[in-house]
Amino acid sequence: MTEALQHELATPARDPEEAQRALARVQALLEKQRRVEALVEHEAAPSEQKHQLVEQLVHKQHLAELNGIVDRLHPADIAYILEALPLDDRLVVLDSVKADRDGEILLEVSDAVRETLIASMDREELVDAVETLEADEIADLADDLPADVVEEVKQGLTAEERAQLRAAMSYPEESVGARMDFEMVTIRDDVTLEVVLRYLRRFDELPDHTDQVFVVDRDDVLKGALPLDRLLINEPDTEVAAVMKSDILTLAPLDDAGEAAQAFERYNLVSAPVVDANGRLIGRLTVDEVVDVIREEGEAEALANAGLREEEDLFASVWNSAKNRWLWLGVNLCTAFFASRVISAFEGTIERVVALAALMPIVAGIAGNSGNQTLTLLVRSLALGQVTGVNQRRLVTKEIVIALFNGAVWGGLAGIVVFLLYSDSGNALLLGALMFLAMILNMLVGAAVGLAVPLALRAAGRDPAIGGSVLLTFTTDSGGFFIFLGLATLFFR
Repeated sequence: MTEALQHELATPARDPEEAQRALARVQALLEKQRRVEALVEHEAAPSEQKHQLVEQLVHKQHLAELNGIVDRLHPADIAYILEALPLDDRLVVLDSVKADRDGEILLEVSDAVRETLIASMDREELVDAVETLEADEIADLADDLPADVVEEVKQGLTAEERAQLRAAMSYPEESVGARMDFEMVTIRDDVTLEVVLRYLRRFDELPDHTDQVFVVDRDDVLKGALPLDRLLINEPDTEVAAVMKSDILTLAPLDDAGEAAQAFERYNLVSAPVVDANGRLIGRLTVDEVVDVIREEGEAEALANAGLREEEDLFASVWNSAKNRWLWLGVNLCTAFFASRVISAFEGTIERVVALAALMPIVAGIAGNSGNQTLTLLVRSLALGQVTGVNQRRLVTKEIVIALFNGAVWGGLAGIVVFLLYSDSGNALLLGALMFLAMILNMLVGAAVGLAVPLALRAAGRDPAIGGSVLLTFTTDSGGFFIFLGLATLFFR
């Protein structure tokens, strides 16, 4: 048994809940340190020197415990802990991490937290951290790093690595080129599988997520791929050309990373080659990057839908966090005043039939919920690329019909309930009919807005999820009040 295999077998399987438990231990340790410091500070002692000595000894003991916790954690778990701590505690934990792991941790943390960590590190620390990374990983951090740090790191790279870094930094942020990995294995098609196996055994370890090796000619033009399972199950004297796959999915560096992620999901890919306009192999996209793309797009969609302008550090300053939420709060305030003006325009009707004040929130609420279902479905379908010019009209028609049907069903049910609730008044039948018609019309309005907002944003080249729920709420509230009270004015003249 090889030493590497023995080490792998001796390493316990990673527990998915280890990060949560480690976070709890780190928080408890930091809180214990604060309590001890406060106790030493207030306790009477013969001299200030003794105070300092006791505090230093306790701090060293806690720091040693902290080192023991984080040393065996994966960088992603350390990033999880850092994101859950206030800035002061975050820096204490980062200081306890070995310097050669700083670069990996900077890659794993969120953009907002990364900014705080980089701001806290001096130039030398940043250079040492970034120098441990591969060219494509450095490119991921380059926009957040000081320019002089990036230049110094470049000087320490080989000519090939500098070329890879320049290439990765030249592509748009959301493109495949910005996400591709330059580390891969290539072979020729005129060699036998035995030769390929001997070649692979020369590696200390294969690049991460290597499920296939790429077949290229002498000019690095991609000809196909040899999956590792075919390499293992075929006879060693078989030539690569006889068993390789030539009909493989290829990506271009300027392809959208989100669309590439959809292809990975559709075809259950682990890796895919990236080729230039001449068919030359220049890199590969791997499933770990694809998972990051899917996660980032999901988070961005959720933030945009809630009216947040950008990702927010959980422990950012009150000022920065407040500013991040101002845009759509301001929009919401304006729409709320507009809705109040709609209600005030029908004060006379409400005074004549007081029951209207209790019933109109129902119309707005149900329509808002229905419209939000349409909005969520459409935004998801747009993100998956399922809505096209060919099927868009059919989808719109279907959602309008669904809103009409649901409005009739639930409006009819609401009308019956209202009739029963107000059966002792002379207006029960009119109130029931009013509820029925208002719910149908407002659910149609909700569906129309839930369809129109994402489609209009996409046509304008914007994120279809931006502020959709805020605009929908405004429309179903104001529109619902106007429809309900307008019909009531006609019914109860």
